[in-house]
Amino acid sequence: MEMHQIRYFLAVSRTLNFTRAAEECNVAQPSLTRAIKQLEAELGGDLFRRERPAAQLTELGTRMHPLLKQCFEAATGARALATSFKGGKIGTLRIAIANAVDIALLIPHLNQLKRMFNTLEFRLLRGNSKEIGEYLKTGEAELGIAIEIDRDWDRLDSWPLFTESFQLVVNRCHPLADKELVEFEELEQQHLLSRSYCEYAGRLSGALRAANVDSGAGHDVSCENDLIKLLEANIGVAIVPRSASTPDTLRRAEIEGLDVKRTVQLYGVAGRERTAVASTVMKMLRSADWQVFIDRPPASRGAKTSLSIIAA
Repeated sequence: MEMHQIRYFLAVSRTLNFTRAAEECNVAQPSLTRAIKQLEAELGGDLFRRERPAAQLTELGTRMHPLLKQCFEAATGARALATSFKGGKIGTLRIAIANAVDIALLIPHLNQLKRMFNTLEFRLLRGNSKEIGEYLKTGEAELGIAIEIDRDWDRLDSWPLFTESFQLVVNRCHPLADKELVEFEELEQQHLLSRSYCEYAGRLSGALRAANVDSGAGHDVSCENDLIKLLEANIGVAIVPRSASTPDTLRRAEIEGLDVKRTVQLYGVAGRERTAVASTVMKMLRSADWQVFIDRPPASRGAKTSLSIIAA
């Protein structure tokens, strides 16, 4: 069964006239008639009663009409979708982001993508650095944003985006809330909320121990949302990367002598063809002025954007 046969059948069904159907399809009538006869032979029966002045659908033709129409519309839709993808009008971004990296990093660039693609679907994958590497390896993600990924797979490409320091975050009612700079000694006996999902959690704890800071009873937190809720409840204090977004209910301060920094990197797979969306995002991220983003007030980084989101 050929798609042009179905198209001719639908044209005759609509006009009930082989001559007008041939004109509509811009084909000679003998060619149209021959194609419909071939379709009838394949389906095992006549589709039309060839009467004058108008053709009529047979019982088989009546039953086949909705099925063939659905088939033709699906094929036409698939062809149009493929053309749109090839022409860059529709795009899907599959990107994996480490749990310890703020999604607000991407928001300004997603807003730019909206203006470049008529339809943009966004598939976001989260995980630790090892999981980000697996998403890239299996092809579930085209790009990854993480801190450090083990180099046990030699096809990973990486590009440093920016390097940042860490800050203390406390509730606005906390005794340290009015300070812009705190000393290590001031962290004594504070209830530290440890971001266990952050690859640098161990290094931060080591830095505190090296400074002889006993932070007292601590709490392990497994996601950023829980961390914010606990800080808003004034249950403890936290050390977060400078790029992390925080609400106005919290305050930040630099920690004197804390010399721990992390580098956020963009990852891709060498030699693997990328979609137009992924290539565009890669160029955006690599050319961005990240210092402007980091210096922006934390609460303003999560500007809203309307996208077709596929959560994973």
